Amino acid sequence: MTKQEFLRSAGLKVQVLELWLEQRWLVPEEEAGEPRFREIDIARARLIRQLSEDFGANDAGIDVILHLMDQLHGVRRALAELREEARRGRG
Repeated sequence: MTKQEFLRSAGLKVQVLELWLEQRWLVPEEEAGEPRFREIDIARARLIRQLSEDFGANDAGIDVILHLMDQLHGVRRALAELREEARRGRG
């Protein structure tokens, strides 16, 4: 989805999105030099908003939380790959 579509879907203002992109809290794919947002970006934007508004996390806290979540997802992905390799090795 385009930047404008993302802003509408996520309920964000341009300035907030620009800050989040600068912080690299959101990293959309690029297509022809333009950002292309996905559903996962909307979910991440909702999480960032919830961390800030509902839990009172400041920017540094959000940065740490997102970094740890990204690491956790990376580990889960690696474990899934290992399981799949082990499964194929048995067959």
